[in-house]
Amino acid sequence: MGAMPRYSPTVRRRRLSLELRRLREAAGLTASQAAKQLEWDTSKITRMERNEWKRPNPRDIKDLLDVYRVEERERREAMVELARQSRQKGWWAAHDDLLGSGTYIGLEAEASVIRTFQLGVVPGLLQTPAYAEALMRGFGTNEEVIPRRVAIRMERQQVLTGEHPARLWAVVDEAALVRPIGGPDVMKEQLERLIAVAAEQGNVHIQVLPFSAGAHAGLGGHFVLLEFPEDPAVVYVESSTDDLYLESLEDLQRYRLLYDHVQASALSVAQSHEYLKDLASKI
Repeated sequence: MGAMPRYSPTVRRRRLSLELRRLREAAGLTASQAAKQLEWDTSKITRMERNEWKRPNPRDIKDLLDVYRVEERERREAMVELARQSRQKGWWAAHDDLLGSGTYIGLEAEASVIRTFQLGVVPGLLQTPAYAEALMRGFGTNEEVIPRRVAIRMERQQVLTGEHPARLWAVVDEAALVRPIGGPDVMKEQLERLIAVAAEQGNVHIQVLPFSAGAHAGLGGHFVLLEFPEDPAVVYVESSTDDLYLESLEDLQRYRLLYDHVQASALSVAQSHEYLKDLASKI
């Protein structure tokens, strides 16, 4: 039997949205036809299927299952239970004032495989508290919220531990490792953390993309590919103005290929481990 995934209401809502659309299409109905039968506005069904909702109503799900002619008792109960789970809140909801919707953390919390490429900084899941604090201060983050933001980042790292941890593949640009964020002591601790995690946690794989690689496929910017046990993958692309979540088959194929190229340009896991030990010894 496979490992049970970690629980995330964000992923449950996404799964519910995908399943509702699939059931509607299987019933041969358009969104407007389904809405008409329930005397709803068409936009209500459209928002549901686009996952543009916060707390799905189990009663609405039952009504839709009737319209879509889903009669199997176990299937109906599973869908309603999915709606109930979707209404609950993840631990990150307590920090809505800092995180907004918390969509990324909600997806990350239940991912089974996380493939990340970082150009300028160490990935958040591998940062030490001191490094994260120095980084946030460099970004100009309000001093009053830095302790909370650091605590949130440390809480996120639990996705890599526990009974069924996610598998992390991290390709890190050499620039992120030689830039003295926080000063020598902070960087030495950060490098030692990377060395220890790579050596002790079999689910974490770190590769360094050296300057000597020259031009490479990742110069367009960093991104994260999140894969799930039961649901389609998502590509997360962060920019200075917006966060993008790409889910089309075309986008997934493009970013998987991009990640393959980035990995091919990087040092192997073993070479990267030696590189990190050498770099730490010189600080």
